[in-house]
Amino acid sequence: MKEKKFGITLGDPCGIGPEITLKALHARKEYHRSALLFGTRSLLEYYNSLLGYEMRFNSIQKMDDWDDSAINVYDPHPVDFSQIEIGVVTSLGGTIAFESVRSAIEFALRKDISSVVTAPLNKEALHLAGFPYAGHTEIFGAFTKGERYAMLLYSEKLKVIHVSTHVSLRNACDLCKKKRVLEVIHLAHETLVKIGYDNPRIAVAGLNPHAGENGIFGDEEIREIIPAIQEAKAEGLDVSGPIPPDTVFLKALQGSWDIVVAMYHDQGHIPLKMLSFENGVNITVGLDVIRTSVDHGTAFDIAGKLIASEKSLLEAIEIGKRL
Repeated sequence: MKEKKFGITLGDPCGIGPEITLKALHARKEYHRSALLFGTRSLLEYYNSLLGYEMRFNSIQKMDDWDDSAINVYDPHPVDFSQIEIGVVTSLGGTIAFESVRSAIEFALRKDISSVVTAPLNKEALHLAGFPYAGHTEIFGAFTKGERYAMLLYSEKLKVIHVSTHVSLRNACDLCKKKRVLEVIHLAHETLVKIGYDNPRIAVAGLNPHAGENGIFGDEEIREIIPAIQEAKAEGLDVSGPIPPDTVFLKALQGSWDIVVAMYHDQGHIPLKMLSFENGVNITVGLDVIRTSVDHGTAFDIAGKLIASEKSLLEAIEIGKRL
């Protein structure tokens, strides 16, 4: 069976994305024939030389241009390497990052590639370039199709899916609604089934301290979260909660559940990044394009120093292939 082709966006060119992409391809040479890179070719040539690799690149505009003997690259915004300010937030970096993601989505929608793996972009650079998106999840949500989607963080130790992500904490409380909580429970179940779980055990975290303590510390659990859990249970899903946020992740780590539904960004990100910062994977679930990503940022402070780890990117590629 012919191996499916997949895309890798290089992220913000001023960050560590191009470096970790080449390191990942160097570690897994079998990916050379199936990976399509989206980003600045001149920067790839620079890091190829800097890392001492001898990779050969082939620029394409369409899949008919594919060369099995090279690493194929689609460069949506060609610039000379000298224009890239490594380690600096720039509007050019935001433009290249956005256009790379947008191009990868177009290739995926045409079924030219089976999934998209994204290296990190910088939200400030994105906004400087005039693209008012909060991040990859929102870009994919805007340019692909899906009635509902969510951010899922995946590691072997812990898996977390979020009711809300890139909004203020004040707004996150307002977004904690029964309909949305139920959607995310469904997405958690559907995604783990795709990965290979027969009957995923899902824990739902509370929003408030002690999961509200029966309304003493807030009533979102009573009004919104518990009705969503009850409906999911009536559908036959294995769902527990709401569990107090200060204990649910520990119990999941110990094996009580397969995935935790977190109510907001930091509630889910903090425990997972403490446990699996280097090999955690960010997945956008619920859309018609499969997207996985590293679970770290652009790391401008170490960009160009050749010390960035490719582990999370390799994990993201593997999870993308399984989905």
